[in-house]
Amino acid sequence: MADQGGPLTLSAAEEKLERYVSNYEQHGFARWCVKTKSGDIIGYCGVMASRRPQHPLGDHEEIGWRLFSEQWGHGYATEAAAASLEDVFRRTDISTIYSYTAEDNVRSQSVMRKLRLERDAALDFETEDPRMGTWKGLVWKTCG
Repeated sequence: MADQGGPLTLSAAEEKLERYVSNYEQHGFARWCVKTKSGDIIGYCGVMASRRPQHPLGDHEEIGWRLFSEQWGHGYATEAAAASLEDVFRRTDISTIYSYTAEDNVRSQSVMRKLRLERDAALDFETEDPRMGTWKGLVWKTCG
């Protein structure tokens, strides 16, 4: 979460969870809790509908993931994201899903390549965030 301003406060995490529940209720998909086969929670992954008029991409669907750092490098993000994309493309009429990350987040960019998302530099954007200041998003996309 370094490129997102670090760990969330409890209240910010609770607000995020409420957004995920609301997204599921409204659209039928959201972020999933990712667990190991033994049942340990290691992060989350999934597709969200972004309906924020101020977002540089406008209304769109976005695939994203966050795993505890000790779980990086095991293929969990790629496996969970692939399953999430397959699920949303199978159950909805959504045709394009975006993903974006910071320039220096090479781990997420590696996951995006493994998922065969296409880099679309024409859609790169910058936003202002109170926690992080200016954030530049590199945009990737996949079409179902």
